[in-house]
Amino acid sequence: MGRNSLIFSSELASPPKNERAEVELLLEVARRAEASGPDAKAEALLEWLYRLQQEETDPDLKLLIFTEFVPTQEMLYDFLTQRGIKAVCLNGSMSLDERQHAQVAFAFDSRVLISTDAGGEGLNLQFCHVVINYDLPWNPMRLEQRIGRLDRIGQTHVVRALNFVLEDTVEHRVQEVLVEKLKLILAEFGVDKTSDVLDSVQAERLFDELYIAAIRHPDHLDDKIEAIVREIQEQAHTARDNAVVTGLSEAFEPELAQRVMNHPLPHWLERMTLSYLTAQGGQAERRGTTWHLRWPDGELIEQAVFTAREAVATPTARHLTLSEDRLRELVTRLPPFITGQPIPCLSLPGLPDGLRGFWSLWRVTLHALDWSQQRLMPMFLREEDQRLFLPTARFIWDQLLQTEIEIHSYRGSEGIFEPIREVAETQGQTIYEELVRAHHDRLRREQEKGAYAFVARRQALERIGLPAVRAYRLARLVEEETTWREQLEQRSQVGPELVALMVIHVEGATLGTGEIISRV
Repeated sequence: MGRNSLIFSSELASPPKNERAEVELLLEVARRAEASGPDAKAEALLEWLYRLQQEETDPDLKLLIFTEFVPTQEMLYDFLTQRGIKAVCLNGSMSLDERQHAQVAFAFDSRVLISTDAGGEGLNLQFCHVVINYDLPWNPMRLEQRIGRLDRIGQTHVVRALNFVLEDTVEHRVQEVLVEKLKLILAEFGVDKTSDVLDSVQAERLFDELYIAAIRHPDHLDDKIEAIVREIQEQAHTARDNAVVTGLSEAFEPELAQRVMNHPLPHWLERMTLSYLTAQGGQAERRGTTWHLRWPDGELIEQAVFTAREAVATPTARHLTLSEDRLRELVTRLPPFITGQPIPCLSLPGLPDGLRGFWSLWRVTLHALDWSQQRLMPMFLREEDQRLFLPTARFIWDQLLQTEIEIHSYRGSEGIFEPIREVAETQGQTIYEELVRAHHDRLRREQEKGAYAFVARRQALERIGLPAVRAYRLARLVEEETTWREQLEQRSQVGPELVALMVIHVEGATLGTGEIISRV
């Protein structure tokens, strides 16, 4: 986008001998940077702001600007406000209320929202359609996520995205070569698999290594990029192969059927049912290979089995699954995760050694008078910086479904659950708004049909010859339509519900001894 106006001396090529010399060198560089005049990228940003304003013929055009660092964010805020451009900041250190206030300010008052990646999590900003990546993230997939804040359902404009990068820098070179290489992976594996690999904790480590190597050994940049791309391809291959387990492959293989038969869900249903009957005054008696079950209200189920294998072995038995009303009712009564509940700590293979964080599963529900819809939302927050990794959350979910895991300890949830819940509220807002839109679209179609029906009925009644009868029928029709519209208004009122179904602490490590849950 422009060239750096400050050229560093060769002193930086070799590290200082002591900390004092390092501090003095950094202070000298800072003084020269301050004296060199306006920041080249900031000036270019201002030029593009006016240029986009003219191209869009909109003097109040709104811009979403992403930065990597809070100090850069603060610098841009001062730079723009000093020139009469209203701006508002958003970053990960702000509370949920502060983030919502910033979003409202951007929607109605400010022209520019300056956000970090952490601050922009879960926001819907369809009223804006221009995004500027002032600082480029090392992982190219995060650029797609930034654009996704604007390019989603409800966007009425073509989204424009501008990336600022200094020419003739290592960053510029890496971006040029890496983007071309990743296009080949995207063409081979598709958007879903590629994004799941790139936007993960594993990929973050690869890009960190790439940029460090590019700075230390710029002459070997191409070789390092080739090595990184090969590793990404291997991860994409693995993700595609694992899709069979989660039901995403086109071909249903015999091995998958065997895994489904061996899934512990029937075992869980059996334990839940027997525990309920014992606690509530029912009876559960084992007779050979089947169960004799008597429910607290007296209903008797003879020759009951819970697994598909037992059902095949005993054709006369009654196979109990979640399709049974009684079992489904028991599942709905199970209490979700609550504050203060101990959090199991798991060692999970397939994750980088040393990775630690909290995986959680949430249910986002929309409640209306006559309609209820829900979605499940997995999340993974890295413990060291509370950063959200959604593809890693889905990867962990897959691993929990197909891998033997170890619970090696438990920890309290005090001081842990609430921060996770705050992130879930922000992330779940997107899902909830999609449910709201679906509900309102449904009501709108119903309203259009109903309004058309009332117009047709009114036209028919107005052709009645007897005035008294016509007036009576029309009055009744008005009452009926008024009642219908009132009911429609009541049905448009909705309420959200966010429930934590599970919270666990996960770390990447080799399995040891402990409590084993087979094929969770």
